[in-house]
Amino acid sequence: MAYRIGVDVGGSFTDFAVLNAQTGELATLKVFSRPDAPGEEIRLALDTLKARDGLDPQDVRYFTHGTTVGVNTVLQRNGETLALFTTRNFEDVLDVARLKIPQIHNLYSVRPEPLISRDRVFGIGERTLATGEVLQAPDVADVAAAVAAARGAGCQGIVIAFLHAYRNPANERAVAQIIAGIAPDLAVVTSSATWPIIREYERTITAVISGYVQARVAHYLDRFERVLHDKGVSCPLLITKSNGGVMAIAEARNQCVQMILSGTASGVIGAGYLARGSGFDRIMSLDIGGTSADVAVILDGEAQYGVGEQIGDFQIHVPSVAVSSVGQGGGSIAWVDAYGVLQVGPHSAGSTPGPACYGRGGTRPTITDAMAAANLIGHMPLGYGAVTVDRAAARAAIAPLVGPLGATIEGIAGNIIEISVSGMYAEVSALTSRFAIDPREFHLFAFGGAGAMLACFLARELDMQGVVVPPTPGVVSALGGLIADLKNDFVRTIYCGVTETAIGSLGPVCDALEATARAWLEAQGHEGGAELRFSADMRYPGQSFEIETPLADAWLRPGDAAAIRSAFHDAHARLYGHSDPAAPVQMISLRLVIRGRTPKPALTPIPVATGPIEPRLRVEGWFDGQGHDTAVYHRQDFAAGHRCCGPAIIAQDDTTTVVPPGFAVRVDRFGNLVITRTEP
Repeated sequence: MAYRIGVDVGGSFTDFAVLNAQTGELATLKVFSRPDAPGEEIRLALDTLKARDGLDPQDVRYFTHGTTVGVNTVLQRNGETLALFTTRNFEDVLDVARLKIPQIHNLYSVRPEPLISRDRVFGIGERTLATGEVLQAPDVADVAAAVAAARGAGCQGIVIAFLHAYRNPANERAVAQIIAGIAPDLAVVTSSATWPIIREYERTITAVISGYVQARVAHYLDRFERVLHDKGVSCPLLITKSNGGVMAIAEARNQCVQMILSGTASGVIGAGYLARGSGFDRIMSLDIGGTSADVAVILDGEAQYGVGEQIGDFQIHVPSVAVSSVGQGGGSIAWVDAYGVLQVGPHSAGSTPGPACYGRGGTRPTITDAMAAANLIGHMPLGYGAVTVDRAAARAAIAPLVGPLGATIEGIAGNIIEISVSGMYAEVSALTSRFAIDPREFHLFAFGGAGAMLACFLARELDMQGVVVPPTPGVVSALGGLIADLKNDFVRTIYCGVTETAIGSLGPVCDALEATARAWLEAQGHEGGAELRFSADMRYPGQSFEIETPLADAWLRPGDAAAIRSAFHDAHARLYGHSDPAAPVQMISLRLVIRGRTPKPALTPIPVATGPIEPRLRVEGWFDGQGHDTAVYHRQDFAAGHRCCGPAIIAQDDTTTVVPPGFAVRVDRFGNLVITRTEP
């Protein structure tokens, strides 16, 4: 036998998707994550799969892994102590940033402290002009003095980000070589090797984040790889990337910033694949785990991408799946602030101790506890039998809030659910504005351990087409890693007008980008064909920001400036509702994405229903502060064509789907629950 495995390590659970390469059969598993001992969850899962399914680790031929270790390092600010070497007289680049406050409508909003404090920023005497000409090369003694100062400040690594290094990285490379000669123990990251974009702050902060997480990520990957080796898994380990692709583990150690949104991107890729295969062309994915709720826009199975995604207090400027995240996951803790107002999140109970109802030592109320107290979950085991929900413990955790809030336990549970949904609503509204879409034209594709619990409540607020819950929603992120393609992005700053003369010289640039991209794909061990997609960051002169515009190869190499300008005008009109076809256009950067396809499991139709679906039991469930007679079903009892109406609870091994009053459920031919509103 031969197996392909995708793994997603979340804050509460670690999810496995296992594809039998011979039969096409897909198996799934969830186990508790072990943030206290990374890798032990993998050891446990492989042992479980061997005992349950007879999977021999030596038969694993493909292993992909998504992780949140990088993003969590930034969120918790527990990364490396770094120094920043920058062009002399530009030492304030991180403090000045973009002179924006985080919340533009809050006059008391304060910008976050930089990851590298000003006393650990050192200017180097060097200068590269905007043309790429080196005006001043760095001096060895100058660099040595900065290294000594960095050591004196306790720095464990150095980030190098010089002015105009996107045009010519020679000075950054020279300083990196000097450091390697005099201080080989210090890790070095250069901005030009991380992501060579034109803006100084954006390029610098991206390199800083990469250096900040590098040691922790490398340690994590070393331990992970060691566990796999000990268990007999000999195939190369691949890591999912922020752009929805995968890369080899050696590259992941050096390009940590590329995997910052690793686990989040995997879920979006998995959702897109399942939605397209099931015939849903316009969806918004809702991935709710233990810590956060992540929402993304997916059109015709393709996730929408962008740069500048927010990671905690900072943005990273590498191509990433465009995801809006809010700190309201199943484990997010409810609390009362100093003004007596109920709040939810962003702190999470995680997997240890977890929600109070999990019986693992948690005592503070979470969103999951609110669902349990409302009697909406816990009627059957969760997490493949790993969890038996203790409703009494959930009610006990909420009880201390009764006095301060002056409400019943069921009422507070309903309020916790409403507050969590309102936080998601605000983030989704921003996302829909960003991509100029109307949520009323979309289905909400719910997955993750808690996605199906809250999806109907959010879809109701957004007046969406409905909710789609796939057959195994709890492991969609693991599936996304399993099916992700080998994919990488390459960029070259051009900065020219889109004229026949300027564009006519882009042929050699396209050739160089393509050669670099094909060499990368070959180095990843890919033996199939490659798909190439060019785009460019363009703008009207005077605009502050660019629009990434897809471009055909047939326009670039012959230098068809008119077609390129027209593509930009169309893109501008789609995004902003207007364009100026008579205005000149600037091209700032040329991009190339290369993709090597990997095998995908086929979606298999399920048996057709021969009779009506019957509930396993009936309970009193609380919705919007009122008790309702609620049917409880098990997912395995459903067949294609089955229908039921809310209020209903649909339990399964990896999650629970909650269907409020006013919604109806039907099962499509692939086993998806398609939930639509029956009442306005």
